[in-house]
Amino acid sequence: MQIAPQPANAALSLEYPLPDLPAPGTAKQVRTGVFWLRMPLPFALKHINLWLLEDGTGWTIVDCGLGTDTTRTLWEQIFAGGLDGRPARRLIVTHCHPDHIGLAAWLCEKFGLKPCMTSSEYVHAHAVYHRVGGTDHAALRTLHERHGLDGARLDALRSRADHYRRGVPSLPNAFERIKHEEQIVIGENAWRVIVGHGHSPEHAALYCESLGVLIAGDMLLPRISTNVSVWPMEPEGDPLGEFLTSLERFGELPADTLVLPSHGLPFRGMHHRIAELNRHHQTRLDRLIAVCERPSTAAELLPQLFERNFDDYHLVFAMGETIAHLNHLMHRGVLKRGENPDGIHRFVRRPLMAKA
Repeated sequence: MQIAPQPANAALSLEYPLPDLPAPGTAKQVRTGVFWLRMPLPFALKHINLWLLEDGTGWTIVDCGLGTDTTRTLWEQIFAGGLDGRPARRLIVTHCHPDHIGLAAWLCEKFGLKPCMTSSEYVHAHAVYHRVGGTDHAALRTLHERHGLDGARLDALRSRADHYRRGVPSLPNAFERIKHEEQIVIGENAWRVIVGHGHSPEHAALYCESLGVLIAGDMLLPRISTNVSVWPMEPEGDPLGEFLTSLERFGELPADTLVLPSHGLPFRGMHHRIAELNRHHQTRLDRLIAVCERPSTAAELLPQLFERNFDDYHLVFAMGETIAHLNHLMHRGVLKRGENPDGIHRFVRRPLMAKA
């Protein structure tokens, strides 16, 4: 989930060569053998982009959409008229979030497949689905309580208790593992797996050199910043540091690469977008450094990063993002975190070392 829109002029320097959207239940060709689908989402993002790749006598599907009756109906329309009678031969899931993996079990059962995923994403999906390993609501409540969220807002988080299962009604019980830098041959083209971190445990993007195309998943989006959050299972983690390092991998690709994101329009200008994202996060970090003259909690610092109020659903992501930025500064030694007798985490700027 993404919650931070960029300034209105942030994406003006990007080129959008495919402004016409595919109609619901149809596929639009964007490159030879590469087709674009859009499925609706019942929250702020409104849609997810999915991809069909011609694969010899069949098709490879990249990502699934949310596990809802609406999405299933649209997929049935695609199967009836958009696959030329050829079956799906493979399903690749970029990562474990509900809008990407929601219908994986249904698609796999329909075509006799196992999803191709990184191991961390497969295991994490099952952990969240079964509420184990610090993925349950109680663990989320404890994390946010320690970072200063008040009782009323903590109680409101109960609405998220079954969020994952609402979007993922079931999960496959086996998978085929894909790894960073692995080459996957799909039809006449080789696609290289590029793993990214920070947004999810082991997100898999796909790059095809011969087509000049990157299926970026949620790692590179044209108009909103990818959500990078701290979650209860790794409360001391530095997902922002991991995300910024991952962006460097994409910066090594050719500047004219056509980026196929999971949300928003396909675009060119990847290097510029990466620079924008780096500036965006650095601005947030600088703002936190400036205001942490006195000990402050993540909940108190929310208005420093977000210029709006959040409903209960988006508050979780806003808190996770704020903690991620504070943890990053703590890992860099810029801030230190103290814990008062009340058990609440507070961050404060470290004094500058005197020069010898």
